[in-house]
Amino acid sequence: MTDQQPKTTLRDSLGPNNTVESNIPEDVTWIDDAFYIKHTRFGLFTSILKEPLGAHFLTGATEDGVTEMTRWHLKCLQDGTLHQYSRVVNSGVVSGKL
Repeated sequence: MTDQQPKTTLRDSLGPNNTVESNIPEDVTWIDDAFYIKHTRFGLFTSILKEPLGAHFLTGATEDGVTEMTRWHLKCLQDGTLHQYSRVVNSGVVSGKL
């Protein structure tokens, strides 16, 4: 018996209330023609996607870490394998009578 899980999409990764960058600089350097890294005011780094334009994607402590994980995440989405690395630990649903 095979475990049939739905494939994860970019929409799943972005979530229902994704932040969108409204001010993208003209001279930004696009990495892999897919995203760029923004240094936030809190000292973190966030990847900003080219498609959908301006969508905030991943945030982390180092620029290299965010670049590496953004590339990996996008590759897994493209290959359709992200669901193999993801799992729900707690659904947040309370069952039974309270």
